[in-house]
Amino acid sequence: MTETTTAAATPLIEIDNLHVDFRQGEEVTHAVKGVSLSIDAGETVALVGESGSGKSVTALSILKLLPYPQASHPQGAIRYRGENLMSTDESALRSVRGNQISMVFQEPMTSLNPLHTIERQVGEVLIRHKGLSNEAARAEVLTLLEKVGIRDAEGRLGAYPHQLSGGQRQRVMIAMALANEPDLLIADEPTTALDVTVQAQILALLKELQREMGMAMLLITHDLGIVRKMADRTYVMTGGEVVETGETETIFSDPQHDYTRHLLAAEPKGHPETPRTDAPVVMETDDLKVWFPIKKGLLRKTVDHVKAVDGISVRVQEGQTVGIVGESGSGKTTLGLALLRLISSEGPIRFEGDQIDGLTEKDVRPLREHMQIVFQDPFGSLSPRLSISQIVEEGLVVQNRGLSSTERRARVSSALQEVGIDPAMQDRYPHEFSGGQRQRIAIARAMALQPKFVMLDEPTSALDMSVQAQIVDLLRSLQKKYNLAYLFISHDLKVVRALADQVIVMRAGKVVEQGPADKIFDAPETDYTKTLMAAAFDLETGPGEAAS
Repeated sequence: MTETTTAAATPLIEIDNLHVDFRQGEEVTHAVKGVSLSIDAGETVALVGESGSGKSVTALSILKLLPYPQASHPQGAIRYRGENLMSTDESALRSVRGNQISMVFQEPMTSLNPLHTIERQVGEVLIRHKGLSNEAARAEVLTLLEKVGIRDAEGRLGAYPHQLSGGQRQRVMIAMALANEPDLLIADEPTTALDVTVQAQILALLKELQREMGMAMLLITHDLGIVRKMADRTYVMTGGEVVETGETETIFSDPQHDYTRHLLAAEPKGHPETPRTDAPVVMETDDLKVWFPIKKGLLRKTVDHVKAVDGISVRVQEGQTVGIVGESGSGKTTLGLALLRLISSEGPIRFEGDQIDGLTEKDVRPLREHMQIVFQDPFGSLSPRLSISQIVEEGLVVQNRGLSSTERRARVSSALQEVGIDPAMQDRYPHEFSGGQRQRIAIARAMALQPKFVMLDEPTSALDMSVQAQIVDLLRSLQKKYNLAYLFISHDLKVVRALADQVIVMRAGKVVEQGPADKIFDAPETDYTKTLMAAAFDLETGPGEAAS
């Protein structure tokens, strides 16, 4: 065999029988159990599975980025161009990191340093690995930012991460990862936190840059729609093991393993039951405005306003779900908070026919038990210092002071049982539950007060696809049982389609389009809505960066 033939047969990256353990005291967790995979030069390989499957741990092992010494590799090898990285010393490994192999992480806001400008963060990669001068690095940073589609790249050099949109921050992360033209890019859930249109832009950008640079990519995700569009081959993981592998199209058309079939069937499905047209109106507003003043000068004079919500009318009936969709910054959450009287607004707000916009906080408080909210991040919205019982009963303590502790505990048990949580677990704490279980607990907290109106603010966006489907089914069943009125806020249009009767499309604080869900999804009238639908269901290129 010739040297050329041998080189051609050698994968760019080869993981062989990898095991990863985490030790905490005497307890050992086997996070990865005998994983083997390979990636050829220029190839895109997807590693898919739900949270806790071992995807990210496997990827982080390639560059030895796990928290050592808690993490260990009792068995296995990871070879880059035939060289075993597991036995490489730190100095040699440092030259591989960011040079030959780079990584883009899930949440750019936590991955970028909030204290450093964009120029400094991208430039540092070039200065450290290529030895460029500050002046040469600046010119290269500018070229990179333009290449990844940052508009007014020169004006953004001095910006800090918080001054950029989510899509722009992710583009900066990609610029950093590609600065030294790596052979392999590891993309760990690179679009999970992004709106559908921005997601489509980032995926199109990655494919374009990959073609241009001849780079290989390891794509880690739980979103099978992305996998089908991006990957040549796919590995499916669960419980720390690879259970199926093959050409991506074959995996989708003829899955062999039960877990793969479970993943493919996990997308939220079905449609809501059509509510009665004569059902009473629970929550409504007309021409609602939420304007935030922009103040400048020594005297802090108001010079303009940010029109977060600008003249919107909403009507939610008993047993109905109104979906509010749009990209980040469109005013979706602000609208919901205003309806619940949690922020100031202008315009009439009526709850069960009674006008509540002029009421004081003291007068609104008795109505709180009938108007509840479920937040996006269940881990952030549940106090880590309180047990599940204390979290769920908190509203009962405030709103139903006549209940005894025994009666409250019975109500908590009933609420947990309704959402599929064993009441015997109510004395445990949030960190002892999975993401899906924590969201069920957050829903139980809202339902314990037997509300009439519930604002659901991105309640499924942080969850795996199969868990999303379970939460959608749960919300649907609770709505049917109690005739609840939902305001469902989301940028995930597949989830909205499964839940909403009526849809309002927002952009920059205004309504772009609204009407029955079937009409909005099947026959959108405005270009913006059409772009949203294309990005959500076809993953085609969405609008320009300005929209992100």
